[in-house]
Amino acid sequence: MNGRSTIALEGLRIAPDGSHHLLDGMPLYEKRFQGVQSFHDPGIAAVHDGSGAYHIDLEGKETYHHRYQSTYGYYFGRAAVKDEGKWFHIDLRGAPAYGERFSWVGNYQEEACPVRTHDGSYYHIDPSGDRLYKDSYSYVGDYRYGLACVYSSEGKAHHIDMAGNAIYDSVFDEIGVFHKGYAIARIDEGWFHIDRQGKAIYDARFSAVEPFYNGISCSRLIDGSKVIIDESGKVVARLGPRS
Repeated sequence: MNGRSTIALEGLRIAPDGSHHLLDGMPLYEKRFQGVQSFHDPGIAAVHDGSGAYHIDLEGKETYHHRYQSTYGYYFGRAAVKDEGKWFHIDLRGAPAYGERFSWVGNYQEEACPVRTHDGSYYHIDPSGDRLYKDSYSYVGDYRYGLACVYSSEGKAHHIDMAGNAIYDSVFDEIGVFHKGYAIARIDEGWFHIDRQGKAIYDARFSAVEPFYNGISCSRLIDGSKVIIDESGKVVARLGPRS
């Protein structure tokens, strides 16, 4: 590939008109597309033009001949595609990675991927398309640090591990991914942060909270005031007037 396999992918940018990629502000290749997405390891990007959706290498050349309705980036050697209204993943050769077809698929994170079946249920699959666990949910999110958010058919949320086991006994109305040891969660009284045991790390409740960033969280009090809190739930700064 004329040395282009050594290009640092994080140095590539999408041109302002979305038709091609740039390296140091210059076009990476001559061809133009109707739209391009970012390059992912091992140097492949999803694109689309009048012929359909597919993937290209760092020289702007197609990596396979087939055309799909939609294509997305490669993660762990798998890319999500839509073909004839059905979703699945392809390998680096552009071939289906498994035989199952879904009503939607996500991207692989930590070698696990959320999928939605044609009856509307969600679960995770491995790179071979096999289920990671037997249970199905009304929604599942990506795995992060070996844990994923899931929602039951009753609309209650908790976290599961890679084997599909709940990591604590509590359930919540809403939750977020674990970040720096804590996750955001909501019950009727409001939002707060929980630890990996599903326990609130302080007593206060808020109308909104963000994940902690080096020990602080941008949050909103029940009365609408924007504040910064620490990991004890204490307000350490106030952000302007009440909205």
